[in-house]
Amino acid sequence: MNRTSQKNRLRLKSLAKGTVFLPLSFAWEWVYRIRRSFYEYGVFKKTIFKVPVISVGNLSFGGTGKTPTIVWLADWLISHNLTPVVLTRGYKGQLENSSGLLKSGQKFRRSPYDYGDEPLMISNKMKRGAVIVGKRRAENLLKYFSEVQPDVVLLDDGFQHLQIYRSFNILLFDATMPLNLYKVAPLGYLREGLSSLKDADAIIISRADLVSREKIQKLLSSISQHFHHQPHVALTKYHPLGVFDVHDKYIFSIHELKGLKAIAVTAIASPESFYKYLENFGVEITEKVSFPDHYFFTPEDVNELLIKASQQSAIILCSEKDMVKMKRVSLDSRILFTKVKVEFLSGEAELLKALRKVLHLDSSSELN
Repeated sequence: MNRTSQKNRLRLKSLAKGTVFLPLSFAWEWVYRIRRSFYEYGVFKKTIFKVPVISVGNLSFGGTGKTPTIVWLADWLISHNLTPVVLTRGYKGQLENSSGLLKSGQKFRRSPYDYGDEPLMISNKMKRGAVIVGKRRAENLLKYFSEVQPDVVLLDDGFQHLQIYRSFNILLFDATMPLNLYKVAPLGYLREGLSSLKDADAIIISRADLVSREKIQKLLSSISQHFHHQPHVALTKYHPLGVFDVHDKYIFSIHELKGLKAIAVTAIASPESFYKYLENFGVEITEKVSFPDHYFFTPEDVNELLIKASQQSAIILCSEKDMVKMKRVSLDSRILFTKVKVEFLSGEAELLKALRKVLHLDSSSELN
């Protein structure tokens, strides 16, 4: 089969897939659209709390950088003497279907098997405040509200969680996601349609340094036609803080990974972005090992990785979220992780100004 015939065959296959899935995608989009309108017009009631609620969410399945953004936002709030409380589901943790409380500074009874990996990672980084885990978020916040006494609530992965009234909606997009996937499932990778962008107060495009400016402009052009008002737009990237061991001890700069052999291990939603991140720093990836998002590593998994590391004279590299679970299985010195933080390429000042207005902070104070 020549190349032209192969292209035509793939095009016909894609068209057939679109024809089959189009009704499902249309139905999915309208279910979410009707649900959103029911909350908007009061058919379904929202729970209103006496403190500001800031939602950090996305439209797509998978990782867009919500957790690092929550950490950045919590740090900024704490720097302004506010006490944040993060409200999160605790996906795949034992407490997901009930409730759990992680207070900052709490050192004991902190297991990812109970609370989930992301809540534990967020809590480890917070100098003040708490993380409340459980999918019945409004009920759980009511349960712990008097104990944690928040100044502001951060609703993690909250754009579709409409039961709680929020003061500000931050919506994240992953710059590396192909533009042809911006369709509602099963045609594409969106949880709900782009019409929901009318509720976004701010748009953050993460991993913006990994794509061309042209692609970012195409993404903005594609989504901007769905804005009912002009949200604040910011671009971010991940700034490396270094390479750390299982005891959270700094080992060396990320730049010192150049030329080193490593088995890259991920249990995150966007493994390719992690691999690309390492390759950009010159890591020689000898093997890419991907597990499902939020996967709990077993001793057998880690032993197999350690054997491969010995055979390949390589280290094992994972993300910070993965290390939360990895170190529960092994404390081997060959297992390392990269630590990052959110860094703004543009739009930070405008976003912080909008947040100050919502939080009634003195706008004359220093932007930091």
